[in-house]
Amino acid sequence: MSDRFEARRKKLLQLLRNEGLPAMLVTSETNVSYLTGFTGDSSYLILGQDLAVVISDSRYTTQLKEECPTLDAVIRKSDVTLPQASAKVLRKAKVSQLGFEGQNVTFELHQKLGAALPGVELVSLSGRIENDLRAIKDADEIRDLRLAVQFAARGHEFLRATLTPDMTERQAAHELEHAMRRFGAEGVSFTPIIAVGDRAALPHYHPGDLTMAQSPILLTDWGAQTRSGYRSDLTRVLVTGRPTAKLEKVYNVVLEAQLRAIAAIGPGVSCRDVDTAARETIANAGHGKRFGHGLGHGIGLDIHEQPRLSPTSETILQPGMVVTMEPGIYLPGWGGVRIEDDVLVTRDGHEVLSDGVPKEFEQAFVDLGN
Repeated sequence: MSDRFEARRKKLLQLLRNEGLPAMLVTSETNVSYLTGFTGDSSYLILGQDLAVVISDSRYTTQLKEECPTLDAVIRKSDVTLPQASAKVLRKAKVSQLGFEGQNVTFELHQKLGAALPGVELVSLSGRIENDLRAIKDADEIRDLRLAVQFAARGHEFLRATLTPDMTERQAAHELEHAMRRFGAEGVSFTPIIAVGDRAALPHYHPGDLTMAQSPILLTDWGAQTRSGYRSDLTRVLVTGRPTAKLEKVYNVVLEAQLRAIAAIGPGVSCRDVDTAARETIANAGHGKRFGHGLGHGIGLDIHEQPRLSPTSETILQPGMVVTMEPGIYLPGWGGVRIEDDVLVTRDGHEVLSDGVPKEFEQAFVDLGN
């Protein structure tokens, strides 16, 4: 297991060599976990050509030995801050230049580091770990993401079978989370979005007290998190009553847009072009102004990672990237339809990891037992 983290650190060391930097201070908890396997918080990683040290505190003394047996650890005292403990290690190593995560380091932290490391040049490597390393998943990460999708799929299947007319959105969200945990998930990727009727027109709606019987439209946006921290992200619209012709038409436009975008995915394809495939389909159906967000995003340890698929994205897809495909049409006062799958970019095309979750309109019907 430790080999996967060592391989990631070697990639970061090569990045540092390319930049001519002797060391980097990693302050993002997610990136520390990605590079070391450590699952605690309030810890930094210092990485250099002959330097690999986790800075933490006494709460994690045993945990660090168990999770990071090959790494050095500095356990700071309660009256010593993380920047102070890190600076001491860096001064001892006689580092003259130091890379840091510009997107994660606050102005205050930058000032503290500068004061504690006089004469050391601080060089921002903003987003490099996310863009150059984490965006392309290794075999272990892809395995974990497959598992996250499986947990989510089983949880949603259970929810479909247990919906009742008087169940509220909030109750459905709780049932879905409980089911995924029961099937093996560590938890949810994010608070599930369970939206009935016109609430489905709110892309980031918080489940409330509307019941399943109040509208035939039920949007569910959910995901499961594995023990290792990897997350899935799916969306389906269920039809819980008599559908209208409008619902069927909007649904099939969104589905067509998604299928065209998925078909466009492959190595060497730009994220913008994939987004365009979906966006043009929705625009041609007269709903262009009702699809206001990007087509998708990467998933992994965070629910939103690189790459991003949008009209402005210049990123070129590469094998190992895992992205969501989630076009939508949102009509205020009526409702909305969004269909989302998790897709792996392969050497010769793509694989829909969530292909087993039904999404044809005829498969969306649910009998509430009225």
